[in-house]
Amino acid sequence: MKKVLKILTTTLLCIGVLSGCGSSLPEGIEQNTNVKGKITINGSTSMEKLSNSIAEVFMQRYPKVMVIPQFTGSSAGIEAVLNGTSDIGNSSRALKQSEIEKGIVENIVALDGIAVIVDAKNPVSDLTLEQVRDIYEGKIRNWKELGGKDMGIVVIGREAGSGTRSAFEEIIDAENKCDYSQEIESTGAVVGKVEATEGAIGYVSLDVLHSSTAKPVKINGFEPNAENIKNGTYAISRPFVMATKGQIEEQSEAVQELFKFLKTEDGKMIIEKVGLINVD
Repeated sequence: MKKVLKILTTTLLCIGVLSGCGSSLPEGIEQNTNVKGKITINGSTSMEKLSNSIAEVFMQRYPKVMVIPQFTGSSAGIEAVLNGTSDIGNSSRALKQSEIEKGIVENIVALDGIAVIVDAKNPVSDLTLEQVRDIYEGKIRNWKELGGKDMGIVVIGREAGSGTRSAFEEIIDAENKCDYSQEIESTGAVVGKVEATEGAIGYVSLDVLHSSTAKPVKINGFEPNAENIKNGTYAISRPFVMATKGQIEEQSEAVQELFKFLKTEDGKMIIEKVGLINVD
């Protein structure tokens, strides 16, 4: 219930901010708010807040379109697009070459940082990328090796198939090498586990930090924030992808309108309000 209320609060904030505003598009592109249809979205749990906020505001602007988001993980979302059960596959990682070869198109709609978090009482506040890799590969098992307490490290990660896990492991160069104490199936559950477990470490989407008591650590001296992700100094970042089977212009009119909306000032504002970074 707490998670639902957080998502609802963010959505209502977006609607409140955007009410009465225009939806200006780049010159030469026009919207058709009379379009009818249904848009099904499936995929990344890390993109839940973004997808729900977009769906609510888009359906206000396009009252004849129903947007139905589901959140089953990045790989499942891509598979849903491939088998025709979903129009859009949300992926919180870059597409694999094997997916692209099957005709899936990588439409990057935002950038996100992956924050490394520890419990609030942990005195360690800065790690190198190599130290993060060594923790997750099981080479460092006690916080005293990193200047912290004499306490074992509880290594928390996402489940196999998670876009966050795939992106994180690729960035730290530890694909299929991580030695997890526990694998968890959603971003919110990772946050809750780290908050409640002394000595725990985990990784989560940057946009959940504002509502968490877990402590984000610096990586190579740089904080996980929008400015450092934009300028490239924060090392652990990834794209948020709304994948389609074929190019956007090959999709239904309703889906095309959704992608147009994301390019408006209002669409960009939603992306910023949920803590993500616009790609334009």
